[in-house]
Amino acid sequence: MTNPNIKLAKFAGFCYGVKRAVETAVKLKKENPDKNIYILGELIHNTDVINELEAMGIKTINEIPEHGNGICIVRSHGAAPEIFEQIKNAGFELVDLTCPDVKKVQQRAVELAKNDYFVVIVGKPNHPEVMAIKANADLYSDKVVVATTIEELAPYEAAIKSHRKVGVVVQTTQMVSSLNLIVNYLNTIAKEVLIYNTICQSTAMRQKEAKELAKESDLMIVVGSRKSANTSHLAEILKDYTKTIHIENDTELKPEILEGVRSIGITAGASTPQSIIDKVILKIKGGK
Repeated sequence: MTNPNIKLAKFAGFCYGVKRAVETAVKLKKENPDKNIYILGELIHNTDVINELEAMGIKTINEIPEHGNGICIVRSHGAAPEIFEQIKNAGFELVDLTCPDVKKVQQRAVELAKNDYFVVIVGKPNHPEVMAIKANADLYSDKVVVATTIEELAPYEAAIKSHRKVGVVVQTTQMVSSLNLIVNYLNTIAKEVLIYNTICQSTAMRQKEAKELAKESDLMIVVGSRKSANTSHLAEILKDYTKTIHIENDTELKPEILEGVRSIGITAGASTPQSIIDKVILKIKGGK
């Protein structure tokens, strides 16, 4: 069999927010070798990167201790305002690495809540970014809901109809198709709808480019963690265009998948390091 033609998407791998978070965490440890450095929750959705940070002495914690010392990092997904207070009250030095794009969504949601809009956040309710957006808006309004489908929004239809105006923000890594479905539905039931398309530029460009690549490929390989929302959405979108597989790393790439494939497109989620992408390419080319 001849080697397949491999094309790697330009917008594959670390986005600006993730790159900034990882580089800053490493820099903090180098500048403070004797201090404890903690990250509240996984810094990014990638086990390899988390393990590398652990090896440097940068520890992931899932709960804030009553008393702590050293530096505690708020990850790129952001956190609820009370979490910031808890970190400071525990005695930590706080470093906020919330992605600037995520901060913008939080600010938009707060603006809408303050201005008496019924706030709809298009996103996954249990995703850390969405939980932080909602927690910020909840401080100013009791009319804040999260949904990615019309079915999830339907229980609030009566409340939306009785409210004069509805404001919409979106999880930065969501699919534009989910936003469109929600907005089309809201336009039929709400008197006034104000939409902030807060899908970040990196996500939008990554999805657009991957679609074009999929149209000219026999197989699309999406590389990245299954816990990563933007990676899972990429795989979901591309399945409509060509045969698509979602793998976390090269160990999941089985030879039978490549049988008879002449052209392969590769893309990767925003939390996938270049080293993992490189190993996938090497394996396809027959390397070890």
